[in-house]
Parts: sequence; C-alpha cells; structure tokens
Amino acid sequence: MRADRLVSLVLLLRQRGRLSATALARELEVSTRTVLRDIEALSAAGIPVYAERGRHGGFALLPGFQTELTGLNHDEALALLVAGSRRGAQAFGLGSALASAMLKVVDALPESHRGTAAGVAERMLIDPETDLLARRPDVDEVPDAVVAEVRRAVFAGHRLRIRYAAVDQAPAWRTVDPIGLVTVRDQGYLLAVRSGEDRTYKLSRISAAEELAEPAQRPDRVDLDRMWQERGARFRAGGELVAVVALVDPARRAELAGTGLAVLAEDAEADGRLRLEVTFQDARHAEWALWQLGADAEVVAPQWLRASLRDRAAAIAARYEES
Repeated sequence: MRADRLVSLVLLLRQRGRLSATALARELEVSTRTVLRDIEALSAAGIPVYAERGRHGGFALLPGFQTELTGLNHDEALALLVAGSRRGAQAFGLGSALASAMLKVVDALPESHRGTAAGVAERMLIDPETDLLARRPDVDEVPDAVVAEVRRAVFAGHRLRIRYAAVDQAPAWRTVDPIGLVTVRDQGYLLAVRSGEDRTYKLSRISAAEELAEPAQRPDRVDLDRMWQERGARFRAGGELVAVVALVDPARRAELAGTGLAVLAEDAEADGRLRLEVTFQDARHAEWALWQLGADAEVVAPQWLRASLRDRAAAIAARYEES
C-alpha cells in the first residue's frame, strides 16, 4: 500500500540520511518515477523533505524532524531485529513487510540506543543462505499472490480452495478448512482438514488459491507445535520406512542423523566408527543420504542398499577409467 511505502521512505531518510532517488527506489522496490511522486506527496503533507543537487546529492529530511512511533526498549528491539533475520517470513510471503517492520523497530528506539542495537544485530547472523561448504538450503518458491490468499483464509478462519499437485499426481482443485501455517527449514506447509481428515499441504505445490466466504470448520484455539509433532509421528510410523544399519565416521554422525528421520540405536565400534541404526522415508531417501557420505559411511544392512551403493560407485569408477 502507498501509505506503508511513504512511512518506509521517511524512515529510510531518518536512519540513513541523504539518499538518491535510485537508492530509494532500490530499497522500496519501485521505480524512480514512483519515488519522485512519493517525495512530492510527502512535501505536500508537510514532511520537510528537501533535495540536494550535484554529484553526491539526493533527498534528505530537515535536521531534528521526528516521527511519532511507539518506542521500544533496547532489548525488545534487539530481539525483534534478530528474529527478523530469519527467513521464515520469506516462506509465508512476508519478506517485504518484514523489511518495513524492521525499519520501524529501529526508528522506534531512543536515539541513544539506536546505534548500539543496530551494531549488536550486525554481529549475529541467523540461518545464512549458505553453510561453510557453500551449500544453499532448499528454499520453496511460492507466488506471493498464492501465499497471500492462503494467509488471509488462515487468519480470517474461512474455507479455502487450492489447486494442489500431490507427488506424482496432476494438479487438482480441493476445498479445505485451513488451521495454520508452519515453516520448517525454509519449507512452508499448510495444516488443514479436508472431509474430516487431517491434511498437510506443501505451499510450493499450491499453484492457485481462493479464499471462500464460508467459515472454516476448525477449533477456536490450536496448539500448532503439538499438532505438527503428532502429524510427524504418524508420517514416520507409516508408509515405506527403511531402517539402515551403517558404520559412520563420528565427524559425519550429525549430518546423517539430520538427514534421516530418526536414530533408533547407536554404539561405538573398536575401530572408532559409530554403528548407527537410522530410519529413512523410503529406499530412494536412504540411498541418497548414504551416498552423500562417500567413504565416511559403510552400510551393513540391508544388503540391497549395500549392493546398490557398490554398483553406483563401480559405474562412476568405470566412467572415469574410460575417459
């Protein structure tokens, strides 16, 4: 909305001083023409914005200009700044709203605390885009219009029509009663009920959504954390779960445990390796996870997985020998 953008523009000028129209356009994700129109609107509303021409020119506020925003103490603002660095907002289509909110959080601080809080926040990084091996996380891409419609239905308590593509199935429309939204490792999920049965939908598989006028059939209050744990337990207890026994280098133990569903047993071997029994979602999941560990893991059982990894390694070795 334009009103939110105008507030963000004023806050940017307050916190960063003089900025060019190009820099403001980049921060606000609009065109420079839109920025110039917004500057005119602010001037007409009595906001003391002035232009400085020249190579290092731009727009600035008259010194001493204050906005009326609710103040926060230092620790409250710092907590919000740190929380705001997480990418969960991206999964729910709230990235631009989060950026605007962070500007307001900083601006709400007393001037004596503003620099300290921003400086401390700069020294804490939560969930960077890559790990030490430059591997990027698997982040869902969900159209803003779709996730916005889902959000509205969840918060308003209305039924929702979604066009959803289940695994190995063509997209189809279905009507659900939305309960809540969950983000796990940058993957967004909609928890809902359909025809009286619990359902979990991955947001990236929803290609279209429509909020309906009729109220959703759902409880007034919900414990999403408990509900997620229960659904996860049911998922792990059913389907084609595969249990794997492997000898693993202790340095790679956390990686395998984090990839699998659960570690059922663990013992130390005489050669320093760990004997782990780990469950996986299915055969493909198990083979992929153990292959990632290379020579740092040796499958003991099941025999078919041991043979599959051996054949895969032999095929790659043969390819390189041919070269």
